[in-house]
Amino acid sequence: MKEFSFKINGAEYKCAVEEIEAGLTNVTVNGKTYQVETEKPAAPAPKPIAPKAAAPAAAPAAPKAEAKPAAPVAADGIKVKSPLPGSVIKVLVSEGQAVKKGDTLLTLESMKMENAIMAEQDATIKQILVAAGQNVMQDDVLVVLG
Repeated sequence: MKEFSFKINGAEYKCAVEEIEAGLTNVTVNGKTYQVETEKPAAPAPKPIAPKAAAPAAAPAAPKAEAKPAAPVAADGIKVKSPLPGSVIKVLVSEGQAVKKGDTLLTLESMKMENAIMAEQDATIKQILVAAGQNVMQDDVLVVLG
């Protein structure tokens, strides 16, 4: 279940969204539940990845700047997810296209602001799961990199 809080014209709304079966979703707004039909089933929640065992500690070395870990690579590719709910304005890449870290993949509008969704590493576009004009929720998979 995903929960959201919105403020519209000064009024506060608490919302919860829960998929009950393919194509049907329960949406609860300020305690009142509505059953909503959706065009496509919501993506299943990602399975948690079990942490790996820590390697034995090595002798202390001189302090270094910490490197950011690389994005996890799933067996079927790197999933680029929506950072927030919104609407896809334009898709700027095509399947099979090579992209570099920092290249803009698509533009997402949320709360009247345009957000560039960028490649987190050099890769090839394996699959595009959205189209211009499509509404997405936070954590929906937008693009799969290979």
